[in-house]
Amino acid sequence: MRAFYSDQFVLPLPPGHRFPMAKYRLLRERLGAELPEVELAAAEPASDGELALVHAPSYIQSVVQGTLSEAQQKEIGFPWTPAMVERSRRSAGATVMAARTALFGGQGVSANLAGGTHHAYADKGSGFCVFNDAAVATRLMQAEWGRVNKQPLKVAIIDLDVHQGNGTARIFERDEQVFTLSMHGARNFPFAKEASDLDIELPDGCADAAYLEALEHALAELEARFTPGLVIYLAGADPHEGDRLGRLSLSFDGLEARDRRVFDWAWSKRIPLAFSMAGGYGKEMADTVQAQVNTYRVAYAYWRRWQNLNQDSNQAKETHR
Repeated sequence: MRAFYSDQFVLPLPPGHRFPMAKYRLLRERLGAELPEVELAAAEPASDGELALVHAPSYIQSVVQGTLSEAQQKEIGFPWTPAMVERSRRSAGATVMAARTALFGGQGVSANLAGGTHHAYADKGSGFCVFNDAAVATRLMQAEWGRVNKQPLKVAIIDLDVHQGNGTARIFERDEQVFTLSMHGARNFPFAKEASDLDIELPDGCADAAYLEALEHALAELEARFTPGLVIYLAGADPHEGDRLGRLSLSFDGLEARDRRVFDWAWSKRIPLAFSMAGGYGKEMADTVQAQVNTYRVAYAYWRRWQNLNQDSNQAKETHR
């Protein structure tokens, strides 16, 4: 199973900054040690042209040239550095590569070890998000699909980060080829929500049983309203009960059951799925990384199913020759 990383670009954050930058490297190290079946590769950067499928060219240039206003930089939450630009490009590029691998590479499942930057709008960044990786990957996959297929590619973005995917919702608000599903804490950031195609708001303290029941209803409604050819899944670790910013109370088992349900939903319909890690702000960083490693274990099991399917298909073709 192929997964793409960008943690070699570390932002020089000031002491006391609340963003857990080290979690990306720790996840890669854990996967390398415990899941050698996951093939890790450095992500290529998204180009200006690829980013411009979603983002305003003036905003892209402000990021690249370091001319964002103080207010814009404050809303993003990171100080500007060349590393911020490169990391943001490659985080978007990693989801592009994961989506391309899942959709066109016959793999069925692929991953970005970072990403999930769903607070980024077309013309601004916000909440530690500079470029919206899921949106860029969606637009680029639709363009690449359209070169060889007459029917447009429909994409479902299933966002289970604890915070609403407000930037993603706004970007695709009038796009009938993209379905945005966001299941998030009602009283959490962003406090002024956008309108996704389907928003499921959860109360503080929501635990495993209620969460999984809400997810079942959400997936059933998605299925009734939309037939995607690709799923992009934001597998946020921040609904975990040990998260500093989450306000929900899912256990590790609850998060794993969540992941299994999403992967199973896509697999049952043979829909390729690319996933990113999105948020995770554990009081203990090890808890965030553990939740993410668990997601990869689930993903790998479904990747194996895709490979068995491909093998069976190839054997059938050989038999009929």
